[in-house]
Amino acid sequence: MRTATIARKTNETEISVSINLDGTGRHAMKSGVGFFDHMLDQLSRHSLIDMDVTCKGDLHIDFHHTVEDVGIALGQAIKQALGDKKGINRYASADLPMDGTLTRAAVDVSGRAFLVFKAEFSQAKIGEIDTELFREFFQALAINAGITLHIENFYFDNNHHLAESMFKAVARALRQAVEIDPRMADAVPSTKGTL
Repeated sequence: MRTATIARKTNETEISVSINLDGTGRHAMKSGVGFFDHMLDQLSRHSLIDMDVTCKGDLHIDFHHTVEDVGIALGQAIKQALGDKKGINRYASADLPMDGTLTRAAVDVSGRAFLVFKAEFSQAKIGEIDTELFREFFQALAINAGITLHIENFYFDNNHHLAESMFKAVARALRQAVEIDPRMADAVPSTKGTL
């Protein structure tokens, strides 16, 4: 089983994350930020990665520490669950249409952390969450998972759809990238022999 549990405690947040890369998309999210939980639900459901995320953060200040620190812990859990990355597909991309919105995510589970984020919201908030925090989440996720992640929105009809299409596109790409390729199950997908 490719599973991991991460516990992370700072002066700003206390987080517990448990994942199963070979799951069915079962999830339980309790970050204290409703819209963020909704996005994490999408990430789990469409990646088929089981996720349990609990965070007690300093929400009386703002949502920044909670969103970023969940990205850190989730990225650490993914990296741990991947182990030596033997047999994974490694690369994947997904174009995600959602009504009048189209977003692409591309992933390389390379061990090299990098984020390209090309999406501009037309409003500062969705509900109570600052839209700028979505980039912070994906940055923390990519760095701590050790993945290269590109997210690009081509057009959108509303900000909710833009955010949701990003999480779903990343989920679909991540699902394919971390799946085991039955033809290469005993090999690391790199000419170097390691990732």
